[in-house]
Amino acid sequence: MNHSVLIVDDSAAVRGFHSSILRSVGFEIEEAANGYEALEKCFVKKFDLLLVDVNMPKMHGYEFVRQIREQELQEFVPVIVISTESGENDYLEAFRVGANLYLEKPVDPVCLQLSAKMLTGIR
Repeated sequence: MNHSVLIVDDSAAVRGFHSSILRSVGFEIEEAANGYEALEKCFVKKFDLLLVDVNMPKMHGYEFVRQIREQELQEFVPVIVISTESGENDYLEAFRVGANLYLEKPVDPVCLQLSAKMLTGIR
């Protein structure tokens, strides 16, 4: 069984880029264009990893992660926040709401693959 990843980003191009990187190493991918759409998908299916953008319309990425953690929708699913924001406060906020890792855009493909494998337990 392949590990499933939900990629949450308002940019279709970024979702496609991250999807192709992770599909190339065997991950099964679903996408959501904002936090509300992602929450709906999390009510229906359990994911092995969430890849979350910060700056999105309708629901900010930090709010999405906070709700996932508070509602315990996904037992304890690992979360990678990926953002263009690079300030210390951005990192701290991501970890405060429950992210496991914070990567800056544009993300290095090998770094994303290795991080996803590490957080999902793939060797």
